[in-house]
Amino acid sequence: MARKNLQTSTDYKNPYRPLPVRIFNSAGKLVENLGLSSSLDIEKLTATAIRKAGLRDFGDDGHFEALEVLINSINEEAELTQTGRLIQKIRLASALVHRLRIEELLKQRPEIHEIDLGKIILITGLQRSGTTILHRLLNSHPDIRGVSGAEALNPLPARNKAEETITRNLHAILAQRLISYLSPQFMAVHPIDHKEPEEDVMLLDLNFMSQAPEATMHVPSYSLWLEEQDHTRTYEYFHRVLKILCWQRPASNWVLKTPHHMEYLDVFLKVFPTATVVQTHRDPQKTMPSFCSMVAHNCGIFSDHVDPWEIARHWSRKARRMVELTIRSRDKTDSDRFVDVSYYDLMKDPIAELRRIYLKAGIDFDAESARQAETFMKRNPQNRFGRHVYHLSDFGLSEKIIEDHFSFYREKHKIPFE
Repeated sequence: MARKNLQTSTDYKNPYRPLPVRIFNSAGKLVENLGLSSSLDIEKLTATAIRKAGLRDFGDDGHFEALEVLINSINEEAELTQTGRLIQKIRLASALVHRLRIEELLKQRPEIHEIDLGKIILITGLQRSGTTILHRLLNSHPDIRGVSGAEALNPLPARNKAEETITRNLHAILAQRLISYLSPQFMAVHPIDHKEPEEDVMLLDLNFMSQAPEATMHVPSYSLWLEEQDHTRTYEYFHRVLKILCWQRPASNWVLKTPHHMEYLDVFLKVFPTATVVQTHRDPQKTMPSFCSMVAHNCGIFSDHVDPWEIARHWSRKARRMVELTIRSRDKTDSDRFVDVSYYDLMKDPIAELRRIYLKAGIDFDAESARQAETFMKRNPQNRFGRHVYHLSDFGLSEKIIEDHFSFYREKHKIPFE
């Protein structure tokens, strides 16, 4: 239910905790004080996945090394609560189960490899620059589909179609309610709807090589390791998973979205050589504190130790790196592959921006497509779950610091001050 009067908290160092969660976390600390470890263990996670799936082939594309680095970083750096550790154990074990089932499905259905995904539109841009609203507007087109929130959580088919829909939707609804329970303000920061498309970074998580961990936990050693890796096999695996989704629910056109792709756009374009790339742009004076606030809320779900200034240091560097690597990738690629979208033009006239994108991608945009987009906008007004409040000073940031990091980006794309 929408709560228009809700304003998000800026007391990031003291995250909200429901009473049962506080009790559970306290019990976890007591267990640790008694010398009993609750750390994540790769062998136990693997054994759990094998037992649940009844399968043993995880595939071989370097994911175990990534998982090991991630687990070590979580155990040594993230300072998770008992609740945080439990959620991560469930999440990682679930990803391993999915990998087992993916390998088995591809053996049983080799024709999946031959599926043509059709035309692909990729939305990428710095976090909080309008990527989500544009993603969902493009997904409203009758002939385009994204990766739904339910599919991102569980990309594999059930034994029959009815069970598949019920199981997926139930899983997604429970996940949404869990987040709302643990962090009631989170929906005001990033509205979640299992029926709407979600970031496909969740599918990259199947290889344990994505920005998702560093956007939800303090894992600096994992983050630095990730930046030094070749992500080709991760994107090839992602491509196969999209074919599995298309095999289940066919589509002639796709819209994908996640800011993560900015950092590895060269690899994305190698694996998806005909994709049209849409890059969104918004004043970094607004995007940086907004995203830092989102990360702080994320981290507060899993840990009692949230350092807003450290979050800002990490993501200021990371965001600049993403912009620089995107520029480098675009300089080496046919410019006709790209569409630049100003956040302000998108908010002012979304239909005109959609028309520009479809024209570039070679996808028809008729009256029915426009009507669907307009209906979506009316049903999803801004701030319908409350107002996301954030300030530069909360993160040790200033206008000068932001401009020192991003003035080159502002000048290149003529981004106005908001």
